Amino acid sequence: MAPARFLKLTDVAETLNISSAQAYALVRNGELPAIKVGGRGQWRVETTVLEAYIQRMYEKTERLVAEHALEDADEEPGR
Repeated sequence: MAPARFLKLTDVAETLNISSAQAYALVRNGELPAIKVGGRGQWRVETTVLEAYIQRMYEKTERLVAEHALEDADEEPGR
């Protein structure tokens, strides 16, 4: 059986180890692209989109760490 192409927001939340409300907020603010499907308009996130989001967050975190490492190196000793 092929892996699922789309994930429910509860599955996204579980994968990211966040609450369902946080997953919904990521979708609503556009940070995590998703689609609405079905008669009740349930949100779904494509697995490849979730993986791309995770990769972007790794890259963002890497830049943030590098920037703060430079800031820490600029501080005077003994501060």
